Amino acid sequence: MGLFDKLKGMMGGRGGQRRVSDIEARFERLRSAVSGTMSNFIVARDRETNTIVGVKLCDIEKVNFFESRFKGMGKPSEGEIATSMHHKYVVETLEYGMSTKGAPYLVMEFVDGPGLQTLIHNREAGQLEGKRLLLMGQMAEALPYVHASGYIHRDICPRNFICSADINLIKLIDFGLTVPATKDFMAPGNRTGTPLYMAPEVVRRRATDQRVDIFSFGVTCYQLFTFEHPWPGSETSGLAALNHDTSNATDIFTFRPDLNKQLGALIMQSIKAKPEERVQSMEQFLKLFKQIPSETAA
Repeated sequence: MGLFDKLKGMMGGRGGQRRVSDIEARFERLRSAVSGTMSNFIVARDRETNTIVGVKLCDIEKVNFFESRFKGMGKPSEGEIATSMHHKYVVETLEYGMSTKGAPYLVMEFVDGPGLQTLIHNREAGQLEGKRLLLMGQMAEALPYVHASGYIHRDICPRNFICSADINLIKLIDFGLTVPATKDFMAPGNRTGTPLYMAPEVVRRRATDQRVDIFSFGVTCYQLFTFEHPWPGSETSGLAALNHDTSNATDIFTFRPDLNKQLGALIMQSIKAKPEERVQSMEQFLKLFKQIPSETAA
């Protein structure tokens, strides 16, 4: 039995079982980490297991508002989705439940390193030098797993990837906006996500599918290699996403003329405004990525 299986057993089982916990009594807060649109994340010591974990504390009002869009549709909760994911490049969720104050929480493995967003913003530190191709490959393996599990992540962006301290490992996090990849959940109207990474069909309230994640992943990879956004501008609200099908993305070779041609073309194809012009699946993306020479400078 592995470490995570042992922890899951101590924490109340896998997947379908919820707990009610007194968060303040159970967890010794060590530091706050990332804050999301619907939650706060802390690093804590679980007094029950004496292990360091990540604890996601959800905003009950925001979660309820989001979930109300799918009332009567049988949507699994974030906790149910997250605890069903078991992949080496997806953060392991050990437990989910409700706090004694009535707010959802999740307990996750703690990855002791910076988020990809931090690495991109701190470009001068040079921590990504020589690591980009490695990280992109790991990210590209996480998404096909999510898709094969029957879901659309809906919020692929640098904020939702976390690295190990040595920047040799990266994992996908946060299934707060994730929905099943089924007809009802892909119908027009679900306009959620992070605007700078949002596919045009999302912002235009059109029917969606797993290709919205491919678009967001392409924008994330573009930033990974250039530190720039394909559609530069100061706007970061929902208005920013309106540019994604009304103006052309800046060619990635403008910022990185030295970039491998296959790699640059793959990223640019992933951010096409029309879904049918993009790479059509993450399996296809990964296949094309693996054809790029491993010695490519990144």
